[in-house]
Amino acid sequence: MDFALTEDQRQFKALARDFLEAEVVPSRAVWDRREAVDTAIVPKLGDLGFFGLTIPEEYGGIGGDYITYCIGMEELGRADSSVRGIVSVSMGLVGKVLLSHGTHAQKQEWLPPIATGRALACFGLTEPETGSDAGNLRTKAVRDSAGSDWLISGQKVFITNGTWADLALIFARTGGPGPKGISAFLVPTDAPGFERREIKGKLGLRGQATAELFLDNVRVPAEAMLGAEGEGYRIAMHSLDKGRVSVGAGCVGILQACLEASVTYARERTQFGRPIASFQLVQEMIADMSVETDGARLLVWKAASLIEAGKPFKAEASKAKLYASEAAVRAANQAIQVFGGAGYIDEYPVQKFMRDARVMTLYEGTTQIQKLLIGRAETGVNAFL
Repeated sequence: MDFALTEDQRQFKALARDFLEAEVVPSRAVWDRREAVDTAIVPKLGDLGFFGLTIPEEYGGIGGDYITYCIGMEELGRADSSVRGIVSVSMGLVGKVLLSHGTHAQKQEWLPPIATGRALACFGLTEPETGSDAGNLRTKAVRDSAGSDWLISGQKVFITNGTWADLALIFARTGGPGPKGISAFLVPTDAPGFERREIKGKLGLRGQATAELFLDNVRVPAEAMLGAEGEGYRIAMHSLDKGRVSVGAGCVGILQACLEASVTYARERTQFGRPIASFQLVQEMIADMSVETDGARLLVWKAASLIEAGKPFKAEASKAKLYASEAAVRAANQAIQVFGGAGYIDEYPVQKFMRDARVMTLYEGTTQIQKLLIGRAETGVNAFL
């Protein structure tokens, strides 16, 4: 495997970092305190190409390979994970599903605005009673009396972009119990009967809009179904496999940010007449962060290279997400230790890194779910049975 970035990848990384340092980093503490990212950043991200990574130009994207996509997610995670989530859910979860499973008409309608940041999308899978157990979701879709439309009713929760999205990818039960009874629908959020409520008071990702969605007989035409009837669960799981690589890349960004902040502070902070960077135990913590950053990045890039090659990547995606998310929590904890008392206040970013990192072990499959998936891949035995 060649670990060297291409010239195009290096240029994109530099462009992305310069843009985010100027447009996001100076505002992230403000957005965190007020629990709202300024959505004026969204079209700017679109203009730079973040929403169009890996989306073909014919659908408004900029193309690019999956390693470049991971570089983008890493830089976003380094700058502000709340902003990273906006992009990776709208384009990464929904846009990529549209690209792989949508009809030509669905792609033509929705991909250009999503790929340019002129529209946002959300991924409506999780429900109050079904998080990890997504195969038993309760939201229902039934045909109307004429048989031409679907009426969707139910509730979703912890939905990123929920109050900002123009489009919701809603997973609903159209058949019997279990995963095989689930279908996917493209639902405009301005449809009658579609309501949303923002969730406030989160520990981390505070600037990111997280919502509850309520659907009361929301009517959509038959052509709003994504894929065939009964394929919704398979579509959701395939999307989450790729989403885990995206989360892993964002966690690499958190790791990199913790490392850089700790090195800078340790060089500047003096105790006992010398910089704390000269203390061996401080160097030990920085060394741990450095190794884990590289390790997480390599796991993410391995999964991304398999996606790019069209090879199976499910287990590798779980490994990348598992290791990178847990490593991000460890690195943020060590960064706060390097900063000491200063790390406990929001004048410095490391306390935000800790709060943002913590949720990464929960969404798009918890740490425990990733271990089950990896164990199944290694043994061939389904631990859920």
